[in-house]
Amino acid sequence: MAKTVRKADGWKSKKWYSVVSPELLGSLSVGEALANNPDDLVGRIVETTLGDVMGDFSKQNVKLRFKVDRVGGDTAYTKFVEYQLTQDYLRSLVKRQSSIINLVVDVVTKDGATVRVKPCSFTIKRAHLEQVRGIRRTMRQIIEERARDLDFDQFIQEILSGRVSALIYKEVKKIYPLRRVEIERVKAMSKRRVAAV
Repeated sequence: MAKTVRKADGWKSKKWYSVVSPELLGSLSVGEALANNPDDLVGRIVETTLGDVMGDFSKQNVKLRFKVDRVGGDTAYTKFVEYQLTQDYLRSLVKRQSSIINLVVDVVTKDGATVRVKPCSFTIKRAHLEQVRGIRRTMRQIIEERARDLDFDQFIQEILSGRVSALIYKEVKKIYPLRRVEIERVKAMSKRRVAAV
């Protein structure tokens, strides 16, 4: 009769690591991850909502993605990767007889990070082509100006707090009446350049 060989249970060798949000969001715990080795966590993407991070239920419509870049002890530290509004929230903003004006802008922040920003404006009534062009031009100018004046962390904080949307709304409503301005998506495209010493 053959002996049965028991395999070691893979779950027992794994360990739980606490995942912490980036410093720009206050290094708060956003969850836990399971791994055999701490090096297995590096590069892993963690998704949460801004409402969970801030403790504010009204911000549940914003998804955040972080990437684990280092592990210290039983804590996994992350960096910001992406901010995105949920599709159901965006659909709720669309109304009949109105215009949605989208734009994609790649900007470089003060500290050299490249960021892709996708703002969108929702008008009260349908806008004409020349008004749409003016709104896009104004949105691009404001986003490029804010990115030029702020470093990566400050720029992301201004977007998360809604200051950039408020600035765009204030300037664009002079061109055409708006119902709302939202930053639909923000993605970190490249790492920050470190100045040579």
